[in-house]
Amino acid sequence: MTTYSTRNIGSTTLEVTELGLGCAAMAGNHRPVPDEDIAGAIEEALLSHIRYVDTAPFYGFGRSEHFVGAGLRHHNDYVLSTKAGRLLAPGYPQDSSAGEWPGSFPFHQIYDYSYDGVMRSYEDSLQRMGVSSIDILLLHDIGVMQHGESANKALFADAMSGGYKALDELRSAGDIKAIGLGVNEREVCLDAMQHGQWDAFLLAGRYTLLEQQPMHDLFPACEKAGTSIILGGPFNSGILVGGDTWNYAKAPQAVVDKVSAISRVCQSHGIPLPAAALQFPLGSPLVSSVIPGPRSRSDVKQIIDWFDLDIPASMWSDLKSEGLLDESALVPD
Repeated sequence: MTTYSTRNIGSTTLEVTELGLGCAAMAGNHRPVPDEDIAGAIEEALLSHIRYVDTAPFYGFGRSEHFVGAGLRHHNDYVLSTKAGRLLAPGYPQDSSAGEWPGSFPFHQIYDYSYDGVMRSYEDSLQRMGVSSIDILLLHDIGVMQHGESANKALFADAMSGGYKALDELRSAGDIKAIGLGVNEREVCLDAMQHGQWDAFLLAGRYTLLEQQPMHDLFPACEKAGTSIILGGPFNSGILVGGDTWNYAKAPQAVVDKVSAISRVCQSHGIPLPAAALQFPLGSPLVSSVIPGPRSRSDVKQIIDWFDLDIPASMWSDLKSEGLLDESALVPD
């Protein structure tokens, strides 16, 4: 059984396994997932020595945290991250988010990035999971992509003032070990760096085999500040693992064509595209962990097989020579 290497979170002493467990998809994101599959995925990950687990109140409106807590409660050798910025209120959602989480718990979200909102979210998560501590707390889904330009201005201001103050107090008191953001946009990470000292940014889908823009602006800033990247969504919401979605919507033809070209190079070396996508981000020392989102025990086993596959250096160089991978991108050894 593989024992996974670990990397530090920022300048903290906290170490996470290079392969982590993202717990959004298993909560039923756009597709029903039976309870036994959620429990099985978490159990298989722990049995396989994956020791970093990420969740959020938003995932299944409490469902993900509920199962994560049940899976972790009798272990003591794990690192747990969850998020703040949304509070859960009783009653199913009446907006479009209702269809996003089939099988969700009977709650709906209320955005609240204030000091009191973040403190309450932290306390609610402890109770929802039934654990005594959380290692990493991330402000969730700030950004124009989530809220629109106008609404995001006020929410971002709340997050950078009251929300950050709450995180910093919890960190200073030793209640949590690291703080950061959990977002889909590199721009908001760059903006946030003007407002505080962050240990990690969980960036979903923006530094992948398909796109590497953060290495030109966000990564140098993070290196200077001592901030790590946790890479969520290594499959770009499905397009790099055989799906047809990118950025949570149907992929445009230009993206489909680029993925086809990348896949052709990978196949010429006998490497499945998802294996290359999963391993690529860890070529950068700034990336502490890659956290794909399985939906079942069998998904976890498949991810582990891809992660453990030896990839020849010639595959990475061929991708670069064909202009499919940024020439300056660091690749795994």
